Amino acid sequence: MWHIGRTNSPLPGFRLTLGYSVLYLSLIVLLPLAALLAKASAASWSEFWRIALDPRAVASYRLTLGAALAGALINAVFGFVVAWTLVRYSFPGRRLLDAIVDLPFAMPTAISGIALTAIYARTGWIGQWLEPLGIPVAFTPLGITIALTFIGLPFVVRTLQPPLQELEVELEQAAASLGASRWQTFCRVLLPTLLPPLLTGFALAFARALGEYGSVVFISGNMPMKTEITSLLIIVKLEQYDYTGAAVIATVMLGASFAILLGINGLQWWFNQRHRAGA
Repeated sequence: MWHIGRTNSPLPGFRLTLGYSVLYLSLIVLLPLAALLAKASAASWSEFWRIALDPRAVASYRLTLGAALAGALINAVFGFVVAWTLVRYSFPGRRLLDAIVDLPFAMPTAISGIALTAIYARTGWIGQWLEPLGIPVAFTPLGITIALTFIGLPFVVRTLQPPLQELEVELEQAAASLGASRWQTFCRVLLPTLLPPLLTGFALAFARALGEYGSVVFISGNMPMKTEITSLLIIVKLEQYDYTGAAVIATVMLGASFAILLGINGLQWWFNQRHRAGA
């Protein structure tokens, strides 16, 4: 049974704030999702599965989920390194580097896509060196992964910075004084504390990548069955006035995304409980 205590707060009481919260979430999140599901339910079960399992749609699911997962994993590793560097070291240009992390937030996604395409095209600054090595980037799944990595980096870095700032350096020094190696200190002292926020950053980057459109549409080449992401396929359906088909594909992606994010949140909860039990 929940006991709601009275506190001196500048905000209204619990019931009023809860009511506003539910109303706001209903208007902004639940109603649009309900409208999407209602539109998808206009199709019969046989039609729903025919649209959802169409080879072109399945290819877009595979590409979108795979590229989003790869981009989030890359950001989990290198985003950790960037956050660690910004928090633990003082060096000339640190504030500039910290500001650069937020550029994917500030830049319009279409500009990001055009810039990435120009850089990684066959004649681009980086693409001209990769192409002779047999590593084409623009208009390939690799280019899509790079674009999704670009837009997801800030989520990992900004999620990790606060817990890193609160982490006491003395804990690492104590572990080292007791004979722990760097790897043991990382695995047994740092990782248990930083893993939950790292999983949160990973989940945010992954969720952001799943719905990305602007930064990917230029560098992907948009070739059906090869480099066509699900967001673009939905746009194609809408341009063809196939609203039911677009809603069905969006519903499939919504369900897959929700299941994956729910699993990540469950894993995060398990690590939190295990860390508290061991504390």
